[in-house]
Amino acid sequence: MLQKLRDKTSGWIATVILGLLIIPFAFVGIQDYLVQRNDNFVATIDAPPGWWQSAPSWWPVSTFWEHETITADEFRTRFEQVRQQERAQQGEAFDARAFETLENKRAILDGLIDQRIQKLASQQAGVVVSDALVRKTIQEIPAFLVDGKFNAERYQLALASQVPAQTPTQFERVVRDGLQQSLVSTGIAASGFVTNAEMERLIKLMGEQRDVSLVTLPAPAPDTAAVTGAEIQAWYAGHAADYRAPESVSIEYVELNGATMAPPPAADEAVLRQRYEQEKNRFVEQEQRLASHLLVRVDEGANAAAQKAAQDKATQLAAQAKAAGADFAALVRANSDDTGSKASGGDLGWVGKGMMTGPFEDALFQMQAGQISGPVKTDFGWHVIQLREVKAGAQESFEQAREALAREQAEADRDRAFNDVSSRLVDLVYKNPSSLVPAAREMQLPVLKLGPIFRDGKPDPAAGLAANAALKRAAFSDALIQDGTVSDPIEIAPNHTVLIRVVAHTPERTLPLAQVRAQVIAAVRADRARKASTEEADALLARLRGGETLEALAASRQLPAPQQAIAVPRGAPLGGEGVAEAVFAVAVPATGKVSPGKAVLNDGSIVLFAVSKVVPGDVAQVPPQQRQGLQQQIAQMGGADDAQALINAMRQKMKVAVVEANL
Repeated sequence: MLQKLRDKTSGWIATVILGLLIIPFAFVGIQDYLVQRNDNFVATIDAPPGWWQSAPSWWPVSTFWEHETITADEFRTRFEQVRQQERAQQGEAFDARAFETLENKRAILDGLIDQRIQKLASQQAGVVVSDALVRKTIQEIPAFLVDGKFNAERYQLALASQVPAQTPTQFERVVRDGLQQSLVSTGIAASGFVTNAEMERLIKLMGEQRDVSLVTLPAPAPDTAAVTGAEIQAWYAGHAADYRAPESVSIEYVELNGATMAPPPAADEAVLRQRYEQEKNRFVEQEQRLASHLLVRVDEGANAAAQKAAQDKATQLAAQAKAAGADFAALVRANSDDTGSKASGGDLGWVGKGMMTGPFEDALFQMQAGQISGPVKTDFGWHVIQLREVKAGAQESFEQAREALAREQAEADRDRAFNDVSSRLVDLVYKNPSSLVPAAREMQLPVLKLGPIFRDGKPDPAAGLAANAALKRAAFSDALIQDGTVSDPIEIAPNHTVLIRVVAHTPERTLPLAQVRAQVIAAVRADRARKASTEEADALLARLRGGETLEALAASRQLPAPQQAIAVPRGAPLGGEGVAEAVFAVAVPATGKVSPGKAVLNDGSIVLFAVSKVVPGDVAQVPPQQRQGLQQQIAQMGGADDAQALINAMRQKMKVAVVEANL
């Protein structure tokens, strides 16, 4: 048998058949080697070669395609960078769990993908970044500047302090890659412009004013008709998202509040005296000086001639003030430029150190009582100072300071007692982190219950601890929900903390129809009433478009006469939310005609209106500088939109694959 089999498979026909069978098996094996495994990347970007943009993606032609990958490490690095930025911006409001959602991860990944797409497009377009541009870009980075100039030492130090440290060659490569990725899109963004005609049209639209008549139709009458089971089921199926219970937790907690703890015993005399001796310098009354001044004001940036004239005037006034029998207060009222003290003869009251600007204070505290200074220069101008009286500093006695010392010692003792109790409780919890009961029993503290607490519920001031943002973040953290362990201390206020443990967790879920049946029936009836009201409004609107006046319509429905609004500017409040937008959305009426429309208010009532006159904005009323700034802003916005449109178009020509399991 074996010999017959060998004879049958040794001919040329058998050889051809085996060869044909080997080809597809070979291709499958080669494809396995050519296609990258997805063990360590989150996305791949494949682009057809620049010399064959229409190249198909099937093998073996796909081997000519250009490939980019985003590794899991690259994504995680960017993700952590964004996390730190968001945490710094939001502070206590930062929700770590919400940040970890798949939607947020995809948004961050899309930013990385866009960068790689730009890199591939730049390579295909033959974009080359010169060494001169790389050097220029590095030398303009603010972190490397000293006094506005590039500093090589600062540059080297900044690179060495990176984690991990970078060499200049490595950093130059990073800058070069970044420039190559962004040059095309940046150039397109910078190329945006707005023509003068477009700008004039925009100004006319922005400054437009309209005359309009408005009539408010009454809210729809309540629908009391029966609702069938089919209607209930259909509404519930079509609006299931409206009948979902939010994620919730129930917790147990132990609370430590310094305000409710027994106060520590009052400090004895010896402790207070020891504190007084240690802090004796705090209880020294500073020397004070009763002063008046005359100011000859001169700007800091004034020229030399103005400075000299002010100094000469102050010198002359100082000489007059020092003359026998001179009235300093009268001299101030007649000559001082300080409007705050001029009427009171320059009186500054009692002045202590640190209250006045440096040169003024230095001069004042070098004078003798009754002395008048020569001109003293400060940022405000030239001063002539009169020292009227000196009150020497004095050491406050222990008896005088005793009340303050006792109050401060009591606060310190309360803080220390609270910290001791808190530390002991935490130590006990760490011995048995899966339960609060043993630690609470030993500390003689009650274990309290709270819940359900809803994750997406708005903070309710009446909800007490449940409204605390830090407590909610901890309660909905994965660690506490999954492990059932006790949290770290959560600070509610100074000397007020809680330790919590999640005892029940209910994920977000769709409520069963039986539970929300009454709500569904009410929604069906409200929808029927709303549709009936809309049909009625549409019928009236058709009559308006047919030529009937709004006044006649109001009279036919026994409604109040239409409200007249003249020269209404764009964005002005008008008869309810959304009415102004609807009024400015209708077309400009023809001569002698009106442009009718409607707007639905939040309570279900409908406003019918008729625009009778449109006055465009006056281009001449916009100052050239304001017009130029607005034109630049719009050009930048348009350029940014164009750059994003380019990236989207390039993305359509490439194959992007995302491995969500690796995010």
